[in-house]
Amino acid sequence: MTQPEPVTPRVRRAVRALLLDGDALVLLRRTRPGRPVYWTTPGGKIEPTDASPEAALRRELDEELGATAGPVRQVFACAEQSPEVHRLNTFYVCRLTSMDLSRRHGPEFADPANGRYDPDLVPCTAAALASIDLIPELLGAYLRDHAGDLPGLVR
Repeated sequence: MTQPEPVTPRVRRAVRALLLDGDALVLLRRTRPGRPVYWTTPGGKIEPTDASPEAALRRELDEELGATAGPVRQVFACAEQSPEVHRLNTFYVCRLTSMDLSRRHGPEFADPANGRYDPDLVPCTAAALASIDLIPELLGAYLRDHAGDLPGLVR
């Protein structure tokens, strides 16, 4: 009896923004069919055409929010594993400089089955962030400990 070939999980590297607007975080409130509402940070996969992780982050902010940001600073990374994919998320804190939602154009908007991506301002405090279902869970834990530090890390 032959054993099935083991499945080698794909590795997906992503960049995510802890995007500050004043002392609030710009998050995406996700509404998807068959799943409870949750919040996540703007960002996504690093594409082969991206010159750097920072370039990928800026591209994702433009696609998802029609947004630009000032200087970025890496503050956190976490890994998520499933049998099919290993995700490595790197988070950067930055300040919003402009946002025009009419410019949103990412591939996530092409298929209505993907659900909604609604921008939401959430105070950058441990209490406010603990009151929402923030994905990934490890980010929620990080922010409960460090939310108050983020505004002082970027201008």
